[in-house]
Amino acid sequence: MAIRIVQLGSPRETNEGLRVGTVRRPPRGVPKSDYARKDFYDVWLPNLSPSPELMKEGKSAQDDRSWALFRRKFRAEMSRPEASRVLELLAALSHQTQLSVGCYCKDEKRCHRSILRELLEERGADLI
Repeated sequence: MAIRIVQLGSPRETNEGLRVGTVRRPPRGVPKSDYARKDFYDVWLPNLSPSPELMKEGKSAQDDRSWALFRRKFRAEMSRPEASRVLELLAALSHQTQLSVGCYCKDEKRCHRSILRELLEERGADLI
């Protein structure tokens, strides 16, 4: 049992489990009934995505310094009780079931899901 960090919209891996979309907005132009069928997500959990203002900062981060600032701010957002509790829940569930957590970004290194990976690992989650 473990959590896999994925790019939403990519083909599902075998035994990936429930796919959780940690994005601020649903996919454009895709009917809600097709989200799971088109490999976006089964469950939408926007409270594990950056705030709208911070999301803009992250997308415009072009160098290591601006990315480090985004990273620090996102970690601060995720330390709030409502987000921290969800991260604790996912970490605990990772010991019992297969899950995947993702975002649309192509490059995980410059995506908030890389930070979610760190935060889940810090909470003792089993990760793939």
